[in-house]
Amino acid sequence: MSRTLTTAFLLFSVWLLWSGHTEPLFLAFGVVSVASVILIVRRMDRISGSERADWPRLGFFLYLPWLVWQILKSNIDVARIILSRDLPISPRLVRVTSSQKTPTGKVIHANSITLTPGTLSLDVRDGQILVHALTAESAEAVAAGEIDRRVTRIERGH
Repeated sequence: MSRTLTTAFLLFSVWLLWSGHTEPLFLAFGVVSVASVILIVRRMDRISGSERADWPRLGFFLYLPWLVWQILKSNIDVARIILSRDLPISPRLVRVTSSQKTPTGKVIHANSITLTPGTLSLDVRDGQILVHALTAESAEAVAAGEIDRRVTRIERGH
């Protein structure tokens, strides 16, 4: 119960900070939004049979700065491609290994690929992720497996 209340408090605090509205109607919208999210998350926990997250939170927060840096670098690369007169793209599909053991680890891995501009995770199954890459360089970067190694490392708690 304390986890639910803590999550609700944090969600509402973030909502209030980002919206900046303190009028009663908007506060009611915020409360309804937070309550909806809490109900959905509790239902998901019940369906999956887990009562707590299976992800080491500290490792994930250490991973985030690296991911943000990769996103920024990829944004610059994609902007350079778009602004180029000859539009040097070479779209391709590649399969990359996903060595994570937990569903959360696989989702973090696939979403990290998708968050990086120029790549998009299309399918996750049988220990592999099908990725659409905008260029050969972005396909090679994903295939190199750095995201996979980092996500697996924090999944194991290292």
